[in-house]
Amino acid sequence: MNKRGIFARTAVGALGGMMLIGVAGVAIADEIEGDDVDVTVSIEAIEPVGALTMSVAANSTALSEVDSADPELRQFDGVLPTVTITDDREETPADQYWYVTGQSSAFSAAGVPDISAGSLGWVPALLSGDDEQVLAGDEIVTVHDDPTLGTPGTPSANNVGLVNEELLAFAPNLDGELTQGVWTANADLFLKTPVDVAPGNYTATLTLTLWEDGI
Repeated sequence: MNKRGIFARTAVGALGGMMLIGVAGVAIADEIEGDDVDVTVSIEAIEPVGALTMSVAANSTALSEVDSADPELRQFDGVLPTVTITDDREETPADQYWYVTGQSSAFSAAGVPDISAGSLGWVPALLSGDDEQVLAGDEIVTVHDDPTLGTPGTPSANNVGLVNEELLAFAPNLDGELTQGVWTANADLFLKTPVDVAPGNYTATLTLTLWEDGI
């Protein structure tokens, strides 16, 4: 018997039956059994090339008393440790800008009242780097001073001390693209207190923060 011929005729017959069923109506299949297959893939993070970073040369500084121009105030001066901002990203975003702010806590000493952060002022300075791309922040004087910028008695006045975040340096991205580079900045610090301030070993924390934001 020619088995190859029987298989061929059987296949033709089965196909013909399926075609007839298709003409008559849609056949409904009964599911016999099913199973699931989990598909997994491990996608590693793409390491960025370069970064925008900030470092500070030291984690402390000291203020020392100097002659005061106001007989009703005592003044203590110092220098903020050098702050370095590095942008070595391979691609810098076209719609971003960065800035560094400083904000102080109150000065505290054991057993005596705190000295408000409003009594601490600074004069920022850009020490190195392209000064067409990065600018120093404005002078901030203390609450004991008359404003040197802005209108007295308005939010634009700069006699507020370092109570809130004030600009140390910023890259305004005026050209529409941040540039790579390294910049250093610091600030002259000055604390002013009433002459009858309680003696003590006072400590405050000056928090420096690097921010990046969109235009």
